[in-house]
Amino acid sequence: MALTPQNNEAFLREVDEELRRDQAITLWRRWGKVALVAIVVALAALGGWLWWQSHRAAQAGEQGERFNQALDALGRNEAAKAAPILAELEKNGTPGYAALGAFTQADLLLQKDDLKGAAAKFSAVAGNDDVAQPLRDLALIRQTAAEYDTLQPQVVIDRLRPLAVKGNPFFGSAGEMTAVAHLRAGRRDLAGRLFGQIAQDDGVPQSIRQRAVQMAGVLGVDAVDQSGEKKSG
Repeated sequence: MALTPQNNEAFLREVDEELRRDQAITLWRRWGKVALVAIVVALAALGGWLWWQSHRAAQAGEQGERFNQALDALGRNEAAKAAPILAELEKNGTPGYAALGAFTQADLLLQKDDLKGAAAKFSAVAGNDDVAQPLRDLALIRQTAAEYDTLQPQVVIDRLRPLAVKGNPFFGSAGEMTAVAHLRAGRRDLAGRLFGQIAQDDGVPQSIRQRAVQMAGVLGVDAVDQSGEKKSG
């Protein structure tokens, strides 16, 4: 029996569907198990990542509470109670709380005039790539201050060079120590220039600016800010 155009089209469609089913079955036999494994692995990875994020958040919350307990103890002058909490945070805390634990312990060591011990803890924070940069920079400032009398002037200058520039949040402290290091190295011109820059920087704490004005004047640099008088005139 001859096939009509309609029957012919239906027959071709059935053949096409059968070929598609055969191809699908072949692909499933060849790659089905691999696809299932890939899906399971992906779901497991997603679940693990979500669990880890939740765990980290809970851990950070617990460590935050512990750190606040240590601060409360310090506020009551109970350093003996705060010390083990801070030590535990430094050892087992997340990078942020570990750094805060070490930093606070360093401050306590400074109060005991243990400059070497304090500098070591500040140095550990400053050299930790997992810690936020502002805290690392502050730790470097504190480390340098603790070690200052034992450092060669050029060591201070080189160490604080990235921070002793206008616009840096720590320009006042870093610049002041760098300027004094220039003085110790016999470079009065560099010291005077840097003291003058510090004195004119509105972002520097007022106490540091006042000292800078005095030191700049001693070194022959007029660092008194006349901008207010000029504007009013």
